Amino acid sequence: MSHFFHPEAEVEFLEAIDYYERREEGLGIDFVVEVQSAIDRAVQNPRVWTVLEDDVRRCQTKRFPYGVLYSEDPDGVFGLAVMHLHRAPDYWKHRR
Repeated sequence: MSHFFHPEAEVEFLEAIDYYERREEGLGIDFVVEVQSAIDRAVQNPRVWTVLEDDVRRCQTKRFPYGVLYSEDPDGVFGLAVMHLHRAPDYWKHRR
């Protein structure tokens, strides 16, 4: 099973990487590793993570306050958002 991002999710992921890298050199790379780990867990077991709404689930990162919101797709896991967990919780809903 593979994964792919909604274009807006990819942009927010890249912006978060830049943000963390500006805060501290190497922190952006740490963020990438954490998000990739969450994606890998979602791909391996797509139905075990928290259901937010309908078929949308969230797999959280361990070190950063982010979750990967995704739905299952015949081709894999479709990432709807790389969401900061302390901000506007419904902003991603138009992406389905």
